Amino acid sequence: MSGEDEDYVYDEESGEWMPASELAAKQAAANTVEVRDAVGNVLADGDQVTLIKDLEVKGAGQTLKQGTLIKSIRLTGDAQEIDCKHPGIKGLVLRAEFVRKR
Repeated sequence: MSGEDEDYVYDEESGEWMPASELAAKQAAANTVEVRDAVGNVLADGDQVTLIKDLEVKGAGQTLKQGTLIKSIRLTGDAQEIDCKHPGIKGLVLRAEFVRKR
């Protein structure tokens, strides 16, 4: 049994001793940011999303229309921002509240 060989560490948050691997898994889960779209679907890297309203893109002099499909998003680690690629616009970052998972 591997449990007998494992180092135990003190978890400051819960005030308990636990296996080091369990604490590491708990901390990794706490650092994971959950990004949700306008209707509450969880977004992940590579998802396709559709805009739910017209958005004026500052600096590009363009307006992305409602219903525009954005392929292959990338999460940024921020709960509300997603990196997107769209023809003619470099470095597009959208707020998750303006998109819906496709």
